Amino acid sequence: MQWLTVDAESAGQRLDNVLLRLLKGVPKTHVYRIIRSGEVRLNKGRASADSRVAEGDVLRLPPLRLPAAAGGPDGEPLAATAPPREFAVLFEDEHLLAIDKPAGVAVHGGSGVSFGVIEQLRRARPDAKFLELVHRLDKETSGILLLAKKRSALNALQDQFRARETAKVYAALVFGVWPARLKVIDQALLKGHDAAGERHVRVAAAGADGAQRSITLVRVACAYAGATLLDVTLKTGRTHQIRVHLASQGHPIVGDPKYGDFARNKAFFREFARETGFERMFLHARALAFEHPAGGGRVALESPLPEPCQRLCDTLAARA
Repeated sequence: MQWLTVDAESAGQRLDNVLLRLLKGVPKTHVYRIIRSGEVRLNKGRASADSRVAEGDVLRLPPLRLPAAAGGPDGEPLAATAPPREFAVLFEDEHLLAIDKPAGVAVHGGSGVSFGVIEQLRRARPDAKFLELVHRLDKETSGILLLAKKRSALNALQDQFRARETAKVYAALVFGVWPARLKVIDQALLKGHDAAGERHVRVAAAGADGAQRSITLVRVACAYAGATLLDVTLKTGRTHQIRVHLASQGHPIVGDPKYGDFARNKAFFREFARETGFERMFLHARALAFEHPAGGGRVALESPLPEPCQRLCDTLAARA
């Protein structure tokens, strides 16, 4: 067994991020497995991957092997083999960085993904002394992603996210005609795993063990024949919240591979992919507002729809 004491540099971070940084060469899937199984202990108790650690916390880790095969060539950690990549910048100063994340790119490595945005940016910016994700987007979701360039900025911004002091708006295209009167979805969500062991979230009864109250606000932005473009605002920030909430109302997001309608997605792509280039899930983080962590006032960011999404909307509008 190994015992590690959390230092000031790691304070406030998620448990999985701390371990992924400390356990260079250990496959990310293995790191998440030992957390889920309870082999990792935080102050003698079980902890989840998203648990926040504090300075002085004690981590107990099981015996771990660091085989050369766990990383890249010559045993190099997988994060070190990530190709350097810059992303479209929406805002940047000495405290923070906001990028326009494309769909199909994970925000970080883990759960079978070798690397993501954060690893690629760190490779592209080797002189950056500090670069951490403030929040996350699903791999299939595009749009505004915020990163901190200073520890003080990370803590201040994450405090805002936890206190729901940020304003996040997503564009989502769903199947069917969304009822204009349905503006609030207030349903508890429960995390679990499907038969293949993949993370899966479902609607649960309020008060069910482990379920979290989740609130989503919905506004119709544009109605088409057979589909509706929505502006979705999160009042809580649960895993897969938008995807599960919209699907629970009988209006899954177009192209959603996990919570959507496989047959309808397949037929939709067959009809529109060649004409518009659209072959993804239509969920886009289009607006984000927050207080600048260094007292610079309110920052309001916007990301236009990616071209395939915009072409699809134009095509649907023309047909309507």
